Amino acid sequence: MNNFYNKTADEALKAINVTSGGLSSDQVNKRREVHGYNELIEGRKKTAFQVFFEQFKDFLVIILIAAALISAFLGKFESTVVILVVVIVNSILGTVQHLKAEQSLNSLKALSSPNAKVLRNGEKIEIPSRELIIGDIMYLDAGDYISADARIIESHSLQVNESSLTGESEGVNKITEVIKEENVAIGDRKNMVFSGSFVTYGRGIVLVTDIGMNTEVGKIANLLETAKERKTPLQIGLDSFGKKLAIIILAISAVIFGLNIFRGEPIIDAFMFAVSLAVAAIPEALSSIVTVVLALGTQKMAKENAIVRKLHAVESLGSISIICSDKTGTLTQNKMTVQKVFVDGKIIDHDELDHNTEIEKQLVLMSLLCNDAVTIENREIGDPTEIALVNLGEIYGLDELKIRKEYGRLQELPFDSDRKLMSTMHKISGKNLMITKGALDVLLDRSVKVENSKGIASLTEEIKEKIQHTNIEFSKNGLRVLAFAFKEIDENRKLELEDEKDLTFVGLIAMIDPPRVESTEAVENCIKAGIKPIMITGDHKITASAIAKQIGILKNQSEAMEGYELDSITDEELKNKVENISVYARVSPEHKIRIVRAWQEKGNVVAMTGDGVNDAPALKQADIGIAMGITGTEVAKDAASMVLTDDNFSTIVKAISHGRSIYENIRNSIKFLLSGNTAGILSVLYASIWALPVPFAPVHLLFINLVTDSLPAIAIGLEPHNPNIMQEKPRGADSPILDKAFNLEVVFEGLLIALVTMIAFHMGLKTADTITASTMAFSTLCLARLLHGFNCRSKESILRVGVFSNKYLWFAVILGYFLLILVLNFRPIMGIFEVTTLNFNQYSIVYGLSFMPLLLVQVYKLIFVKYTKEV
Repeated sequence: MNNFYNKTADEALKAINVTSGGLSSDQVNKRREVHGYNELIEGRKKTAFQVFFEQFKDFLVIILIAAALISAFLGKFESTVVILVVVIVNSILGTVQHLKAEQSLNSLKALSSPNAKVLRNGEKIEIPSRELIIGDIMYLDAGDYISADARIIESHSLQVNESSLTGESEGVNKITEVIKEENVAIGDRKNMVFSGSFVTYGRGIVLVTDIGMNTEVGKIANLLETAKERKTPLQIGLDSFGKKLAIIILAISAVIFGLNIFRGEPIIDAFMFAVSLAVAAIPEALSSIVTVVLALGTQKMAKENAIVRKLHAVESLGSISIICSDKTGTLTQNKMTVQKVFVDGKIIDHDELDHNTEIEKQLVLMSLLCNDAVTIENREIGDPTEIALVNLGEIYGLDELKIRKEYGRLQELPFDSDRKLMSTMHKISGKNLMITKGALDVLLDRSVKVENSKGIASLTEEIKEKIQHTNIEFSKNGLRVLAFAFKEIDENRKLELEDEKDLTFVGLIAMIDPPRVESTEAVENCIKAGIKPIMITGDHKITASAIAKQIGILKNQSEAMEGYELDSITDEELKNKVENISVYARVSPEHKIRIVRAWQEKGNVVAMTGDGVNDAPALKQADIGIAMGITGTEVAKDAASMVLTDDNFSTIVKAISHGRSIYENIRNSIKFLLSGNTAGILSVLYASIWALPVPFAPVHLLFINLVTDSLPAIAIGLEPHNPNIMQEKPRGADSPILDKAFNLEVVFEGLLIALVTMIAFHMGLKTADTITASTMAFSTLCLARLLHGFNCRSKESILRVGVFSNKYLWFAVILGYFLLILVLNFRPIMGIFEVTTLNFNQYSIVYGLSFMPLLLVQVYKLIFVKYTKEV
């Protein structure tokens, strides 16, 4: 075994047979054949058969199997067969849904898997971390996940959090020097980085030494196999509800069994009827519907640039009442363009820059050197503000790669959000110059001199005032400003943070990131939906306010607050003020957590966007953490519930809309199941209480369970997105899925279906015999429940949502109707289903009564739902 921490960087490169120029494509292909892909071998996945047999563990299914065994024991083999058909068909549906859900989730995992920056064929490229191979030279920056074990070649203030391996949450300072001791613990191998850890500060270049199962985390991969997929709160709640409902239904069945015995029914017939009623009334499709609707819903959201990493987020989306959003890239285009330059005491428009002025050229040169962005083959890689500076260099005919090669970076102090500065050291004109860029308020306080066309002069208060005034003017116009300064450093000395003082100020570069075209409409939709959008940014208050006013977030300047003001108030004071603040400027990541908590304490469900390492705590604190897919660090993505692949605020609004629709569809599916089952129970209770003949044979109830439950309920769960759902207010965070209004609707609609069913039964008894009446009741209940699926599609009438817009429901209804007609008319099976032939008048009664619940509910929705919305 190679202990790479015992080798120098050069020895490690030699041991793996790779040069500092990285691997070639041929080398990658050859090594792939030997080492495979950089992935942990998952435990054996369940086969389709295993998933199928696991369906039989469900509490409700166990009741059905028990009923089948009892039926067989009592000699009622046709009932046994029908019950088993019900169980098997539902289990097949459950298996298909499970496999579809797994496939959807695997697709999402692939979409949200981390990338790695490597050197291949002499060029820096980005690849999926799965494609890392031993010998790859990998680049690490703050916020990156480390996807393989590697030996450090270069470290520029590199710090790594290795808590996933060592349990120590404090960042480890990484070095390049050899560690001579043998058998060094992982936490002490400071010249190595390990898969599963992440960069918290600085940057580095490393050599990949192990991938996949050979990494340190791969050696303990068996621990990952013990992790079980967790159910969402909604699924847990419905499982609990299903068990309680099953007990209630069993109790009702026992009462009906007792009533039938009291009326003199044979014990076996009474028992079989009670069992059949329990089988028909128990909604065993409840849990599987949630699974398939959530899985397919998240897959659809992924196609629209919102990857849901945690299923519970879908349920929470409908309750969001506050969205705390970054400005740059989310509300704006994230395409910075230099607009103005302030140098030598003058403001110059970008299209009026004088290519012959030395001081201007010097400022542009500094902006290219103190910069990590690059443009390669029309691809822009790096921070948008730095890319804008690279594009500015092109105006002067300066290629950033050539400039950086000529004036190589000797040392650096990487940017961090606390000190708001970045410094790099270069040899220019025989001198060691430290170039510093950053926020003007910080940099100006550290400057003592200023450079102009005449040379270097003292930075007087008058000059300072002019610079600050210029900065304010830029900011009022929504421009983002970077300040530049320099300082001569003694040779052969390591740069320290203390060096970032006594600087010589050079100039300002002001750029703009205009709002996204769709941001204004998205903000407007938020407000209509009862959601308050809030802008949180590191920019100046004036800049942030200018953009916020433009897109409709800010109405009054008093609604904006800066970070220093947050520091001066307590959490309780913030809680009292938070409802009146729409823009937070110059904030730190710690401020974000306070803002989220203040809203949560007022009973709101909060979504928070973020992209940096320091945003991770705020993303976890929020009810829905939303990471940026393009600019976001891997740490931020891992902490988030949702990742935006387009970094667009309007995508958040779309995701909320889809989340509301998914939740509403699940609710409508449950309503369909419960109201239909309620109709069956009420019909049987009515007949038992009034000592009427039993309206349904056991086989009728089993057929109704098979035909009118699962497929229509799933079809309702796949109802197309409702565009009007964003006109409603957010759902309360603690609102139960089965509230009082919902339960009243279930009972009322169940009563309607039971009423028409019993009318059909009475008319059959009046004009014919018991078997005809039973056939009419069975047909009416079956058809009315199928048609009731259209009632359950939406709160609105189907005339408004579109009669034919849900093709899945039409398929389920037509299939159910076809099977019903087959049972009623195909003589070889009529005997099994205990039905008789109906005449034209009897069919007319059945059809007329079956349509009544659909007609009455639709008329109610057309009149009253419309009236409610207009009011």
